[in-house]
Amino acid sequence: MKMRTVAVVGVLSALCVAIIIAVVVTSVSGAPAAQTGVVVTKAYVLFNIGVDKSGIVGSLDLSQDEPSSPVKINGTLTGLTPKGQHGFHVHESGDIRGGCASTRGHFNPKMLTHGAPGDETRHVGDLGNIMADDKGVAVINITDRMISLTGDNSVLGRAFIVHEKEDDLGKGGDDGSKKTGNAGGRLACGIIGVA
Repeated sequence: MKMRTVAVVGVLSALCVAIIIAVVVTSVSGAPAAQTGVVVTKAYVLFNIGVDKSGIVGSLDLSQDEPSSPVKINGTLTGLTPKGQHGFHVHESGDIRGGCASTRGHFNPKMLTHGAPGDETRHVGDLGNIMADDKGVAVINITDRMISLTGDNSVLGRAFIVHEKEDDLGKGGDDGSKKTGNAGGRLACGIIGVA
């Protein structure tokens, strides 16, 4: 009996160490862990739940039929600048403990320059602009072939950001344009989670 107890304690200790190592590796890198063998077809985002005081709120549904198909992004955001365009990107990290500013840069695993959603050369997270109506409401219906819910371009665990200005889509002719689209500060954010 004593031998079994020692064996069980040893196994549990090894599992605890493995879990701690996994947590430390994830938190040190700040990026979501890569998924192997997992196929996700639906994700969900809530914007600005307790993150800041911008007044922008809303939600998004993401769906992908299979890993090679495009991702469909549908939802609504309210509280935006009436008749305003806002840069709309996926950023590297879903860590919003420091507000939207702690989500790091655009999700860009291939280290390319900033661009428009239809460009061959762009950050994975470059999704262009969203347009608010005269009441400050943006209805979002985007289909994108570069982001994914599975694999190397997975956006799960990362954050969507709504920027204060229009994204120039990398066509502004300066260094800022090629890095961020000159989209300005971060107004709203939401973590992308499995639905």
